[in-house]
Amino acid sequence: MNATIDASPTPARPLRPNLVLAICCLSLLMVSMDATIVNVALPSIRRDLVASIPDLQWVIDAYTLVVASLLMLAGSMADRYGRRRIFQAGMSLFMLGSLLCSLAADIHSLIAFRVVQALGATMLNPVAMSIIANTFVEPKARARAIGFWGAVAGISMALGPLVGGALTQSIGWRSIFWINLPIGAAAIALAAVYIPESKAPRARRVDPIGQVLVFTALASLIYAVIEGPRMQWDSAAIIGLFATSLAAVIALLIYEPRRVDALIDPRFFRSLPFSSAAVIAICSFAAFGGFLFLNALYLQQVRGLSAFHSGLYTLPLALATLICSPLSGRLVGSYGTRPSLLIAGAAIALSAFMLTHLHADSDFWTLMLAYVIFGIGFGAVNAPITTTAVSGMPKAQAGVAAAIASTSRQVGASLGVALAGTIAGTQAAAGSSFAEATHAFWWCITGAGIVVFALGLFSTSGWARESARRAAHLLEEATPAK
Repeated sequence: MNATIDASPTPARPLRPNLVLAICCLSLLMVSMDATIVNVALPSIRRDLVASIPDLQWVIDAYTLVVASLLMLAGSMADRYGRRRIFQAGMSLFMLGSLLCSLAADIHSLIAFRVVQALGATMLNPVAMSIIANTFVEPKARARAIGFWGAVAGISMALGPLVGGALTQSIGWRSIFWINLPIGAAAIALAAVYIPESKAPRARRVDPIGQVLVFTALASLIYAVIEGPRMQWDSAAIIGLFATSLAAVIALLIYEPRRVDALIDPRFFRSLPFSSAAVIAICSFAAFGGFLFLNALYLQQVRGLSAFHSGLYTLPLALATLICSPLSGRLVGSYGTRPSLLIAGAAIALSAFMLTHLHADSDFWTLMLAYVIFGIGFGAVNAPITTTAVSGMPKAQAGVAAAIASTSRQVGASLGVALAGTIAGTQAAAGSSFAEATHAFWWCITGAGIVVFALGLFSTSGWARESARRAAHLLEEATPAK
């Protein structure tokens, strides 16, 4: 999201900041919930459409990969052509994709229609955040709005499995996509009435080469991780995909510093808090994405639960996230990001460590405790990610920083699903039961939680804050005059 602070004249229609925030959060609720609501329906989709584990991985990752790749392009389009217009267009496309998903006749059609959904999603959350950034001009008010936004993100993603389980069990897996239609229609109508149109005083230029390189790097990496077991890790195709991903990253590092209005300005990463926020987002959302993917398969295929009861099993996680997300936002507002990040890292690591001992007949209360602790960690991490990313950044660059943090979330979710399915599938093929096959992935997530904890300390140090001030100075010097 390449958002800038709008200096255009005040719109004729009276502005109601809290109502604008609520409308924007409707899109967040829908898109974030959709990113997780599908997980609990995966076993039903697998049976109905005769899908393999890699196919199920693509049902999730086709969505998150496109969103991760195109978030910042959508922000540029909104700044140039009008934020409300792009917001409404994205909502319409997302609704169309949802309807098509509900009508999919086979797994390949479902994956393709998930891409349509994702194209609409790219025009929603980053554009909505841009609208919020330009609605709440006063720093404290903007911080509260961003904190509320982060809380809604955590809440909606945690509620997805519960809602998905209820719909899948009562109506069928296709109904999980119908829920987007009334929410989307309400958001379009309310936006037309209450959100004034706005554009950036100087819209950022589109960076097509940077965009292609980002997509190439991510798509090659995710494809190689998902298809590696099926195509053989030492095959020319898989090795070529990893090499392509690495080459695209190197090309980005060479090309982007030479471009005005770069898609990803490397100067951002000179800020240690910003770089830490990106890594924290990748680690925490990889944990969450992999958790939901494996948990749905474990509960339904190993323990024999229905989709609805699988959703009920994740209710402790959802409730913990519901409670901790707003509390974390308040904690960030009062004491900074360190306490929330330390809680998040410790909780994610502890929960994942508990799951390294997962078996087919694991004790119910042990599972519930692991879910609650994971919910505490995930609920605590959302608000400080965005706050850490934009900390100390120039106002004109706050939207870009938040967009890269959002992109990092989606990258993490894609990697988490890819790694979870690949690691568990490889271990199962070697003869392990499904529950035991997940242990290696839970060890990886234990390490990810430790990384989040360590970066919670590192990103809030005086040295890190000084690096943010230096990076902000460089970015202000590089900002073209309006």
